[in-house]
Amino acid sequence: MIVSLKERFRKGLFQYGQFSIIGVTSGILDLGSLNLLLFLFPTEDPVFLTLFNTIAYSLAVLNSYIWNAKYTFREGKERGYRQKLIFVAQAGVSLIISDVSFVLAIDLFHWFSLPSWIEYNASKGASMFLSATSSFFFMKFFVFRKRSEA
Repeated sequence: MIVSLKERFRKGLFQYGQFSIIGVTSGILDLGSLNLLLFLFPTEDPVFLTLFNTIAYSLAVLNSYIWNAKYTFREGKERGYRQKLIFVAQAGVSLIISDVSFVLAIDLFHWFSLPSWIEYNASKGASMFLSATSSFFFMKFFVFRKRSEA
């Protein structure tokens, strides 16, 4: 079946909307987890900040996978071993993007002499935006791609 470019664009926008809603819930989980870890174990050590970001990000990614597989990209329902392996690979790349941008943004915001909780949350917001954007494209074009598109 041939699908028009207009139809594909409209479907892509709808998918991005679904992905964004799921992303907001994952973002709340991500930010909440990071802030809980920072509240329980206050630190300015970049190694621990990266570890906390990794834990928070991993919880959000798991949440995202479950909901996106069920709703946003359900047409690519293969969900076999291969799909999970590709998902883990994209999550790893997105995690690197998240961790690197998080630590770099902290360094950048530190120049403004802001309270650390503002630095950390603004940095987390920037890293969430960058990793979520890359994750959408990885999931759409690699993880949940239909076999006919392969």
